[in-house]
Amino acid sequence: MEHNTATRINENEKAVLTALEKLGTASGSKDIAAELNLKPKTISGAIKKLKSSGYIESPARCKYSITAQGKEQLSC
Repeated sequence: MEHNTATRINENEKAVLTALEKLGTASGSKDIAAELNLKPKTISGAIKKLKSSGYIESPARCKYSITAQGKEQLSC
């Protein structure tokens, strides 16, 4: 089931992508943390990596949404 990608994501990053997909709208780290039942600081590193990899975008300050690339990553 391994998918050959340039950037592999860990479980926290995958959880963030899943939460963003479920939330559907641009969400802040507090919204994502509430969805995952984690502290906002816990997911900030995941958000930073996912954003730099192109899996999430930031349409507004401190709000994030999943990109088409991110959705592809979830299907791997």
